[in-house]
Amino acid sequence: MIDPKPELRGLCRKLRWRLSLVASAIALGLGSCTNPTSPEASQPESAPLATPVSTAAQLQVVTTFIPITEFTKAVVGDRARVTQLLPNNVGPHDYQAKPADAQTLVQADVLVKNGLGMEAFLEDLVKNAANPKLRIIDSSQGVQTIRTDAIEEHSHSHDDKEAGHEHGEFNPHIWLDPKRAIQQVETIRDGLIAADTAGKETYTANAAAYISRLKELDRQFTTQLRPFAGKTFVTYHDFAPYFAQSYNLKAEFLVGIPEENASPADVQRVIDAAKNSNLRMLLTEPQVMGSPFSALAKDLNVQVSYFDPIETAPGEGVQPDYYFTVMGQNLTNLTTALGGKTTQSFLPQRSLPLAIVPQPLRLPF
Repeated sequence: MIDPKPELRGLCRKLRWRLSLVASAIALGLGSCTNPTSPEASQPESAPLATPVSTAAQLQVVTTFIPITEFTKAVVGDRARVTQLLPNNVGPHDYQAKPADAQTLVQADVLVKNGLGMEAFLEDLVKNAANPKLRIIDSSQGVQTIRTDAIEEHSHSHDDKEAGHEHGEFNPHIWLDPKRAIQQVETIRDGLIAADTAGKETYTANAAAYISRLKELDRQFTTQLRPFAGKTFVTYHDFAPYFAQSYNLKAEFLVGIPEENASPADVQRVIDAAKNSNLRMLLTEPQVMGSPFSALAKDLNVQVSYFDPIETAPGEGVQPDYYFTVMGQNLTNLTTALGGKTTQSFLPQRSLPLAIVPQPLRLPF
């Protein structure tokens, strides 16, 4: 038997050595994939994925509060992860940022906010996070606004210096007008496309489907509220000027923001509005403790119900459909308040989560 050449024996040894390295690398890779706490470590950017995954699967999107989360989730679908910064039971008017919030923004790729000063806590929070890659989508961009001082001039006495100023230069509650909500969804769509160009088709299709539903909602409000053009309805705090403007109504309110004290002039203003419009209901909101209008309603011989500004919500409130559920209830209650017919019962309209943080009630009765 002829002995192989030395060169051939050396080549075989090298081949066996390389094969053993490949086997070890495969075993190491499989072991890394079982570590759920470190996805980045198991899959470096430069290495090919074993199973093709969209880049958007790693896109981290942070939203501020309920309606912004609803709109963002509607556009994102299942393409990116959406995390809401505020707990569902705390509204943005009185939210105090926590150190963990800065860490959430450190890990985020995109931050979506309402804008117009609604999230007053955000400026310092973004600075503390110091995330150079963070893209911020201000959903109020391009939306026609209503100045706060114009509302104050109409609704508050000149000696009420404190009223309304915490809302900033413009009233921020644009999401309660479906027409403006459409613009917010479009802005969120465009911002997400800029952050994740590969997702353009998904974001565009999802936004179009949601906008179609918002247009139908707008048609329902327009048709049902047309007979009440020019009439005034009363809410607890100043969240309805955009909604009222959109449907040719007038909105009166007891306080500018939920934490504000109602003055005697505020109470008289509400009484006059209710009488002049022959209202059948005063509309409080779910996050307010008890029924702040109960004394007024008794004096005026009217009912109390809800107009929910969607600033807090139960667990399902972060889902896109929730917006339509609540706005449908708002339409029913408002129609009744203005004297229209409805088969829906009065307060309460829906069960509320026990964890909702109540707002203080300060009425000068």
